[in-house]
Amino acid sequence: MIVAVLSGKGGVGKSMLTSGLSMLFSKTKKVIAVDCDVDAPNLHLWLGEDEKWDEVEKISVFEKPVIDKDLCVNCGKCVDICAFNALKLEKEGPVLNRFFCEGCGACEFICPVKAITLEEVMNAEIRVKKDVHGFPLVSAQLYPGESGSGKVVDQIRKKAESINHEIMILDAPAGIGCPVIAAVNGIDFAILITEPTPSGFSDIKRALTVVNHFKIPYGVVINKWDMNTDGSENIESWAKDRLLGKISYDKEIFRTIANLKPVMETNLPARYEIEQIYKKLNDVFFKQRL
Repeated sequence: MIVAVLSGKGGVGKSMLTSGLSMLFSKTKKVIAVDCDVDAPNLHLWLGEDEKWDEVEKISVFEKPVIDKDLCVNCGKCVDICAFNALKLEKEGPVLNRFFCEGCGACEFICPVKAITLEEVMNAEIRVKKDVHGFPLVSAQLYPGESGSGKVVDQIRKKAESINHEIMILDAPAGIGCPVIAAVNGIDFAILITEPTPSGFSDIKRALTVVNHFKIPYGVVINKWDMNTDGSENIESWAKDRLLGKISYDKEIFRTIANLKPVMETNLPARYEIEQIYKKLNDVFFKQRL
């Protein structure tokens, strides 16, 4: 069983909910938690963990061009074909702006003297904590300025699949781009979490287009519902029987996480609200599968 928590928008509570559900499911099942937000991973913080990892593996999911100045005839064809303006023609030959390069390989293909070759770049690392509240956590970090976050998500999912589990819970990235698609492709259930704001409601609908494309069953959670009760009621009417529950706003949550204490180890209202969401997931949606 693979479950993903997504929203289409950042800052609406994905990692908080993922951490809580991971801890609750781990009481009865073999769980593995996966942080798919490789640009800004923070699930380990919500689980009360620091930056010490049991395993760190550098990986390459990206290639960038290397130009042999001895072979280059300075024709400029590589510069002309680059759709990302990553190459600029100087007196000494083409110069690469590595931050603009997408590794498409057009420059290598067009070069008439084969002066350009694509070479692998170590652009990310996969990180594993073997025992977080009794279950493993798989995360990754894309290095600053590097590209290929969707491919990195593919790699961490493969890593997670190699570890024995009954339930995999994915903390999906924000948005609806490549890393989100890589996170939700092939999952069994999606939990769409939102907040009662115009942007939150708009973005959950955008995320739903991805979920519906892959024909994934889903439920809806409203976070910070009490900050805008009218907006919350509007989302509840839209979600109908797919509503899994609501989580109230509480400043103490931020103080708790700043001290690396999981919400599920507090007596805050959010803890009991997440427990109710977990109960409904079990009773209504997962009963036939688990």
